[in-house]
Amino acid sequence: MNIAELQGLDFNDAGSWPNPAKLGAIAILCFALVAAGFYFDTQDQIGLLEVSQNKETELKSIFEVKQAKSVNLEAYQNQLEEMRKSFGAMLRQLPNRTEVAELLVDVSQTGLSSGLEFELFEPQAEEPKEFYAELPIKIRVVGQYHEFGSFVSGLASLPRIVTLHDLEISVRPDEKNKKAPSSLMVMEATARTYRYLDEEGEQEIGNDG
Repeated sequence: MNIAELQGLDFNDAGSWPNPAKLGAIAILCFALVAAGFYFDTQDQIGLLEVSQNKETELKSIFEVKQAKSVNLEAYQNQLEEMRKSFGAMLRQLPNRTEVAELLVDVSQTGLSSGLEFELFEPQAEEPKEFYAELPIKIRVVGQYHEFGSFVSGLASLPRIVTLHDLEISVRPDEKNKKAPSSLMVMEATARTYRYLDEEGEQEIGNDG
C-alpha cells in the first residue's frame, strides 16, 4: 500500500480495508496495548521487585551479621568474662572510705621521699559520680625538676589509682635576689584519687546532701 491508499481509508468502515491495512492496524493496536500494560502494571511490578530485592539484600546482611555473632558467641562470652575480671581488678584499685586516709598519707610520703617540700596539701570536698567518688587534693611542692619526675613516677606506682590534673611548673625566684631565678621550681597541681561507691556509701553521700 502507498500513502495515497492509506489516506483514502475510511476509519468508520474498517471492515472494508484491504488486508495489509487491517494487519497494520492490528499490529499498532497490539503494540499500544502492550505499552499501556507495561506502563500501568508491569512498571509498578518492576518497582516492587526492586524494593523486594533491596529488602532481600538488607535481610541477608542482617542474617550474616547475626550468624557471625552466633558462631563467635563463645568467644564473645569469654571476652565479656575477661572484661568483668578487668573491671573487678580496677575496682579493687579504688579505696573504700577507711582506706582514703592511708592513701593521703601515701601521696604525701611519696612527695617527701622524692625530695620535695610541700607548701600546700589540701584535700577538697569529695565529688560523687555514678558509681565512684573523686577526692581532689590541691598540692603545691617545691624541688628540682627531676624530683618532680620521681614524684609523678611514685604516684603511678601506688597500688591505688592517683591522677594529676591542672599541672603547672614555674621557676622560683632566688630569695636573696628576687630578679634572679633559683635552682628550685614550684609545681602546682590537683591530685585526684577515687573511691568506689557501694550502696552504703551512696546512701551516706545522699544523706550528707
